[in-house]
Amino acid sequence: MKNTFALLCQRQPQLFSAADILIPAAARESLAEAIAVIESVIALPAYQAQVLAQAPEIARMPVKAHGVFMGYDFHLAVDGPKLIEINTNAGGGLLNAYLLAAHGHAAAGADVRAAFVDMFREEWRLERGDTPLRCIAIVDEAPAGQFLAPEFELFRDLFEEHGIAAVIADPQDLQRDGDTLLHAGQPIDLIYNRLTDFALDSTVNAQIRAVFEVGGVVLTPHPRAHALYADKRNLMLLSDATTLQALGVDAATRQTLLATIPRTLAVTPAQGEEFWAGRKRWFFKPPAGFGSRAAYRGDKLTKRVFEEILAGGYIAQEIALPSEHAVQVAGEETLMKADIRCYVYNGSIQLIAARLYQGQTTNFRTPGGGFAPVFVA
Repeated sequence: MKNTFALLCQRQPQLFSAADILIPAAARESLAEAIAVIESVIALPAYQAQVLAQAPEIARMPVKAHGVFMGYDFHLAVDGPKLIEINTNAGGGLLNAYLLAAHGHAAAGADVRAAFVDMFREEWRLERGDTPLRCIAIVDEAPAGQFLAPEFELFRDLFEEHGIAAVIADPQDLQRDGDTLLHAGQPIDLIYNRLTDFALDSTVNAQIRAVFEVGGVVLTPHPRAHALYADKRNLMLLSDATTLQALGVDAATRQTLLATIPRTLAVTPAQGEEFWAGRKRWFFKPPAGFGSRAAYRGDKLTKRVFEEILAGGYIAQEIALPSEHAVQVAGEETLMKADIRCYVYNGSIQLIAARLYQGQTTNFRTPGGGFAPVFVA
């Protein structure tokens, strides 16, 4: 696996920064507190009922698995962390575990990788008890062409190193046999879901959906996790004092949430003139977006794009500026913005990494930018 990672660094150097990002211990504690508070609200029956009422039917299926690689993305502001979004199947976790070793922290990287394997075993145990976990399929559409395709290879190697057979598969590579999914004749126990069809609505994912619905395969992360955590519309609930009070959230928790989550509103045609006039204070995002796709900072908007936003069911989130860090690039000190991603499982932080960039959003194109390890100063 070291050779695989080394080859990746050579093939896609833009993925990785040579910089180390240092944050104060207080910032690390604030990140953990913010995540714990958000998780406590998401666990409330009243919150789940409200969110799942607008979710696809498949998201209302009861599941026991938590969902792997929850990504909490923050900007570190002077007055504390600001949650930008939550993502299910957040990419880059294993890449950043290897990056720790590349930055001289081999033991820490090995510990994180072991925790990742334990996480998948725990997902399986929650659904299947003591039944042995034999085979994992890492599934995405056209996986070889995905931006983070090399990470799939690293996961396959990691699982096999720990005695679990693993394959990388397109949904079309899977065949249904009764209540079982097969890959080249081999039964698949668990799918590590890297698909962005979060509700499994696409025709190509019909067999996965059918077998999942009858309990024939463990899927992680699953549609319910996306609905509860990653639907951007949830940020409207979590940043609204009146809604939080109606959900039964206590005063201290409300205070932390309102300080952590920038105000988020639905963008409607009726409020179009108001949003356009105040566009410089807003970041506009599609509710089911991921990877900064179709997301726009208001001060960069054209009128044409704004008209598309009005018709697209977007949300608007108050801009929280990212922290900036001095990075050496070609021998010169360069300021770069940082998104701080906490990889979280069942409410606990497994790993913190930064994505360094210049411009509106993370782009993995800035010289000297990319993933960078985060250490507590």
